[in-house]
Amino acid sequence: MTTRDEWIAGARPKTLPAAIAPVVVGTSIAYYEQSFRPLVALLALIVAVAFQVGVNYSNDYSDGIRGTDADRVGPVRLVGQGLATADSVKKAALLSYAVGAVAGLLMVLISGFWLLIPVGIASVAAGWFYTGGKNPYGYKGFGEIFVFIFFGLVAVVGTAASQTGNISSLALMGGVSCGALSCAILVTNNLRDRAGDELVGKKTLAVRLGDKGTRELYRTLILIAYAMPVIMTVMTNGPKFAYISLATLLTARRPLLAVQNGASGPDLIPVLAATGKMLLLFALSLAVGISASPIS
Repeated sequence: MTTRDEWIAGARPKTLPAAIAPVVVGTSIAYYEQSFRPLVALLALIVAVAFQVGVNYSNDYSDGIRGTDADRVGPVRLVGQGLATADSVKKAALLSYAVGAVAGLLMVLISGFWLLIPVGIASVAAGWFYTGGKNPYGYKGFGEIFVFIFFGLVAVVGTAASQTGNISSLALMGGVSCGALSCAILVTNNLRDRAGDELVGKKTLAVRLGDKGTRELYRTLILIAYAMPVIMTVMTNGPKFAYISLATLLTARRPLLAVQNGASGPDLIPVLAATGKMLLLFALSLAVGISASPIS
C-alpha cells in the first residue's frame, strides 16, 4: 500500500514554486493597478497548485505505463518504481485536476472573467497530453513551450486579469519572467535525464539540443527572466521598484556555475532545487517591488 509520504513525494513538492510564483506576481500586479481581490487571488493559488500536482501525477502515470520511468534518477516515480498502481495514480491526477477546476469555476463566478473557462480547459488538456495520449508532445521537445505558456503567461496574466478585468503589458512581462524561470526548472530536469530519455525514445528538447545547447538554453532563460524587471522599471507608468528583484541574481550563481561546469545526472538534482528556489525568491521580491512602487 502506498504511504502518505510516497504520495507526497510523487506529487513532486519541489516543483510547486512554479505554481506559486506566477500567482504571487499576478496578484502584485493587480495590487499595483488598485484592483486587488484577496478571495480571487486565493482561488487562483488553489487552481495553480492543484493543476501542478495534477500534471505531476498524470506524467507519473503516463510515463509509468509506457515504461519510460523504470530507470531514472531524481524524484519518486510512483508507477515506474512500483510504489502505487497506475490506476490509483491516474485517479489522483484526475482528482487534482477536479479540485483545480472547481476552484477555477468559483474564481470565474466571482470575478466575471469568463475567458478563464476555455483557458482552464486548455490547461488541463495540455497537462494531460504532455506525456499522455498516443502522441505526447513532451516526447517531441515541446514541453518547454507548454511550461512557458501555462506556468508563465497564462498563470500570471490569468491571476492579474481575474482581479483587474483586463490584460496588461505589465502582466505579460511578469508572465515572461515566471515562464522563463519555470522553463529553466524543466530544462534542468531534462538535462539530468537526457541520456536515459534518449535511450527510451523521448526526444525532449534537451535530447534535441544536445548537452551544450541545453546548458546554453538554461543560461538564456535566466537572462530573459531578469531582463523583464529592468524593462518594467524604465517603462512609462511602470513599477519603479521592480528592479528590487535583481538582488536575487545572487541565488543564480551556484546553479549557473554547476550547469556551466558540466554537472550531470544526480549532480543536477541540487541545481533543480536551487532553480525552484530562485524562481520563488525572484517572484516574491518582484511582487514586493511592484506592490511598493508608487502609482504612476
